[in-house]
Amino acid sequence: MQGKLSKINLNDYKPLRDVIFDTLREAIIAGELKPGERLMEVQLAEKMGVSRTPVREAIRKLELEGWVVMTARKGANVASLSVKDIMDVLEVRASLDGEAAALSAVRIREDELKELKNVHAQFARNIEEDVLQDLIKRDVEFHEIIYKSSRNDKLIQIVSNLREQVHRFRIIYMKDYSSSHELVKEHLEIIEAITERDPNRAKKAAYAHIENQKEAIVKSFKNLR
Repeated sequence: MQGKLSKINLNDYKPLRDVIFDTLREAIIAGELKPGERLMEVQLAEKMGVSRTPVREAIRKLELEGWVVMTARKGANVASLSVKDIMDVLEVRASLDGEAAALSAVRIREDELKELKNVHAQFARNIEEDVLQDLIKRDVEFHEIIYKSSRNDKLIQIVSNLREQVHRFRIIYMKDYSSSHELVKEHLEIIEAITERDPNRAKKAAYAHIENQKEAIVKSFKNLR
């Protein structure tokens, strides 16, 4: 197994199994552990400087959450992604984001709107600085503010259930910085609609934003394959 996995911080306040789980999940999301790649307990344990038992427990948890697939006589492999997986998730997300933006346009507080604009400005700066992880973090924060300001707990819960799958797709298309400037324009369109307290415009802008990402992600995914 190749990649940049290294010894983990054993002083972390979390149980060791959970620290390993988080480390492996992040490696999958970042593409360090690729779809279809086999997870060898012994090698992973050596790389992270831990025993096999917590690694085995972490892999089982990854399987339960859909990150890993266990196959008889083949062991654990990183779950593969398909175009259908991407389409299914993003079709749902487009509807949810549209509704969240519409509700946010009506319910957002002024302090949240200010925070949304600040995060957008940071996102634009991160593109110029060419820092992928910061760019992804700002994108997550941008959408989280809109979800929160929708004041709809059920919507937020459903979005939360999709968060990890969406994040895995996000790393695929955000590696291509050529599309990031388009994201800035689309984010700005959403902000303007919410600022004007126009739910219909906000809904259309948010929906179009995800639809555009869907096309970019599918294209990037096919190129990866």
